[in-house]
Amino acid sequence: MHTSALVNQLKPSETLAAAAKARELRSKGIDVLEFTVGEPDFITPQHIRDAAKTAMDAGHTRYTAATGIQELKQAVCDAFLRDHGVAYKPSEVTISNGAKHCLHNVLVACCEPGDEVIIPTPYWVSYSALVELVGAKPVLVETHEKDGFCLSAEQFRKAITPKTRLMMLNSPSNPTGGVYPVDQLEALAKVAVEKDIIVLSDEIYDKLIYSGHTFRSFASFGEEVKKRTVIVNGVSKAYAMTGWRIGWTLAPDNVSAAINKLQSQQTSNPCSVSQYAALAALKGPQECVAEMCKEFAARRDYVVKRLRAIPGLTFAEPGGAFYVFFNVSSYFGKPVGGGAPVSNATDFCTALLERAHVALVSGDAFGAPGYVRLSFAAAMTQLVRGLDAIEKFLNNA
Repeated sequence: MHTSALVNQLKPSETLAAAAKARELRSKGIDVLEFTVGEPDFITPQHIRDAAKTAMDAGHTRYTAATGIQELKQAVCDAFLRDHGVAYKPSEVTISNGAKHCLHNVLVACCEPGDEVIIPTPYWVSYSALVELVGAKPVLVETHEKDGFCLSAEQFRKAITPKTRLMMLNSPSNPTGGVYPVDQLEALAKVAVEKDIIVLSDEIYDKLIYSGHTFRSFASFGEEVKKRTVIVNGVSKAYAMTGWRIGWTLAPDNVSAAINKLQSQQTSNPCSVSQYAALAALKGPQECVAEMCKEFAARRDYVVKRLRAIPGLTFAEPGGAFYVFFNVSSYFGKPVGGGAPVSNATDFCTALLERAHVALVSGDAFGAPGYVRLSFAAAMTQLVRGLDAIEKFLNNA
């Protein structure tokens, strides 16, 4: 049976592929220390789970409006005003089946075949694939460790052509954990207004910010910036609700209307029970978020300290999210783990998994050859064992 060229050219998600390799070894009885998947290891807080049960018992198990219940849209607006000082109307909010669905909606609604979409590298693995799915062209702009992997206004300006429709931004970043400095974000915002470019700002990690770093929403730099900004967010990371699949967009009315029309044909609605759980997350006590962030910060500090002590590894300090993205290229050509030499980051991750039973994700998947990503969304006991294993693996080089 024939399948489309558009789908055939897509590459599978490397993060999911890395997790699958780890599961395969585990199924053979091997104890694998896995740091591949980007999701909190905490259970969804009790009051949110209780709200879901209450919603089911109240009969909220039928179709909702295709773009989400009004109460949740209002709660998104209230939370954004509370957290970022920017006012949106419920008509500017679309509730979708997770942030990835939101990203696809925005690209379909805003981009034509042949348009160019600027993506700073390193980038989350699905960005370029989603751009290609709409027939647009990803324009990858390399950023550097010494600059915290942050795109400069000058780089942004130079990448713009008459075909540029949109720029994708992610702060805090997956895979680097980098948080854009406020003045650098403001400089990017000025270029977006000057050149009339839409900025898709993926802010899914906005509540996971560590000491010494400040988060600022891209839409907060004035009305002209807000007019050109589409915010993507959701409950997955901050509230440990990855499996509930609730994300949302905040966008100007005309863009939201386009997204709404698209989603009305894609899905009947986001999960009804999950929407009521998300409502409880946004309107309920926020101490659970602070507690999880505090634990992530302790883990980050430990992982950073251990990696700094290993010769030949370099990285930009993660200021948010739950990743460390470190350069392993100094070990290329060496027999790491007591085996054959490795020549790239993908080989490195394969050797680490097979010889030391530690699963990381290659930076090749994120547009950053020579780097690997470690997710510290894992118990401290696992992190200790994992860093011990990585250190031993590299000491054998």
